[in-house]
Amino acid sequence: MKHLLLAIPLFLSVSVTAAKAPVGIVIHGGAGTIDRVNMTEAQRRNYEATLTLAVNKGYQVLASGGSSLDAVTQAVIIMEDSPLFNAGKGAVYTWDETHELDAAIMTGQDRNAGAVASVTNVKNPILLARAVMEHSEHVMLTGSGAEQFAAARQLELVDNAYFNTQFRFEALKKAKQAEQRLPHQAAIIPDPNWKMGTVGAVAIDNNGNLAAATSTGGMTAKRWGRVGDVPVIGAGNFADNSSCAVSGTGHGEYFIRYNVAADICARVKYQGKTAAAAAEEVIAELLQIGGTGGVIVVDNEGELSWAFNTQGMYRAKQNHTGTVVEIFADQNEKTGN
Repeated sequence: MKHLLLAIPLFLSVSVTAAKAPVGIVIHGGAGTIDRVNMTEAQRRNYEATLTLAVNKGYQVLASGGSSLDAVTQAVIIMEDSPLFNAGKGAVYTWDETHELDAAIMTGQDRNAGAVASVTNVKNPILLARAVMEHSEHVMLTGSGAEQFAAARQLELVDNAYFNTQFRFEALKKAKQAEQRLPHQAAIIPDPNWKMGTVGAVAIDNNGNLAAATSTGGMTAKRWGRVGDVPVIGAGNFADNSSCAVSGTGHGEYFIRYNVAADICARVKYQGKTAAAAAEEVIAELLQIGGTGGVIVVDNEGELSWAFNTQGMYRAKQNHTGTVVEIFADQNEKTGN
């Protein structure tokens, strides 16, 4: 009996150690009509360099024992600060030639979440979403109220013109011209790239905790206070330690209607599917009803993956096996594995 009692603590210690998943992070910078023909070599290098910087910064947090929450926050901040992506500095224009930004963040261990929508003067909306999660009793704040909360939390505020970029302004002019030709079809925008564009990150830390963060400038030429899927928890952003963490990018209306991020995790949790298989399945079903876009995923065992149904998605991942950075659909056949 004495030998048996002595063996029990050793057994428990070994089990706890073996249960730890490897740390890892996946990021995206938006999906859409992205092909080699329309991208110069210099542009490609710029995108790859920024994706590499963002995923490396996030992974450094994890490798040093930091939390998945801090890792995804750091990665998204880098992409928000870049004019290359439709988030933060590179946000698209509304119809009224301003910028309205959305963001969300979620932790998997307690499913705590924070989100903001239609903010106009917060330099890094992901920090405001995190502040909502950590320093308020709410999940989502919008518009001027969210901005007042940002000021109260002493987050960095900027003039709305900070988000101006010539490239995005040209896209707005094209969108307006297209809609003027179709005055009775205000909801139909010919170029699919005007409907999507987001940045996001998902990660797992050495405690096995998952986190997801997503930020966007929304839809080019949007009106009437339109809000997409990003701040809607379960649509464009979701994390649950019992299954996976997901960040999405695409035509937000479809992601909202089909609860894309949470659906992927539910299939993992209740149907026993791998996160990669569940993501591929949901994105394939989304395309069948007209939805375009993609997702990045990490499961509670540290498996990193992505799935998308567009010509490309800016994406990168990093774990103990190394770093992968990809842009086009024909790179490794749309899979991060």
